[in-house]
Amino acid sequence: MSTELRSHLDAFIAAADDGSLSAAARRLGLTPAAVSKSVAQFEARLGVRLFQRSTRRLALTTDGERLYGQVRLPWAEIGDALTDLRQGAGKPAGTLKVALAYTVGREYFVPMMESFVRRYPDVVPDLHFDNRQVDLVAEGFDVAIGGGIELTDALIARELARLRIVLVASPAYLAAHPAPTHPSELARHRGLLRRSLSSGRLLPWALKSREGEEVVASVRPVMVLDDPEALARAAASGMGIAMLPRPHALPLLERGELVRVLPDWSADSRPLSIYYTSRKLLPAKVRVFVDHVIAEFRARGHGERFAAG
Repeated sequence: MSTELRSHLDAFIAAADDGSLSAAARRLGLTPAAVSKSVAQFEARLGVRLFQRSTRRLALTTDGERLYGQVRLPWAEIGDALTDLRQGAGKPAGTLKVALAYTVGREYFVPMMESFVRRYPDVVPDLHFDNRQVDLVAEGFDVAIGGGIELTDALIARELARLRIVLVASPAYLAAHPAPTHPSELARHRGLLRRSLSSGRLLPWALKSREGEEVVASVRPVMVLDDPEALARAAASGMGIAMLPRPHALPLLERGELVRVLPDWSADSRPLSIYYTSRKLLPAKVRVFVDHVIAEFRARGHGERFAAG
């Protein structure tokens, strides 16, 4: 394969990954003009249009999507193999593209990165914060941390923690509205509801007591949100009672901005997992990152904290 064709593929894949010539240029260490020229030359060489261009964003054409789906993963594996050869077989090196949610990533995983980058200076974590479920293969991620990503033959998931969802409210709200003693009393309270990003449906308040009693509670909705971090902030401002996954509730509970409501009741959630592609030859940078996160997560006791009822 010629050097020119390799540079064209690098430019095409980086531009498709990020949907931006500027972002692709930063990743490749080039100018946006150089990336644009390389993509244009690649299109001319193939005789097809790969991108629809606008002043704000690049979008793949049908031909571009087909090519991207066929070459993205093989090209990444070739790059990983070449990096291993250059750096020494099996030595972790290269950029590591990671998807993770805002609050969970910022509060719990970013603090783990200092020891990782110190131990593996040739690996550069490239963290992408987003609350949606990403497609690791199609979007070129090495690793994702979250819950509910659909497993296929191309993915492996390693569970980090079982999550509990708890009822919370601000001290100011509970001072003005006496706390309920049973889920049946929630109907008299102001509720902050959450809409599922994947289905668009409101998530029910399906609660279970420590004794095993199960109730689907009713509440007076005052606002609907599809972001758990925004839901936490709305509850902390005194707007009403919310159901929050413990990773999102814990920082505010520990600072006293929120308190538990009906502490003997909670709900189940999908486990928090770390996902990566099931390649035949797993890049060393992915292997050491996954092992590091699992070990640090266990050492910091997050699993027990997230699963507590």
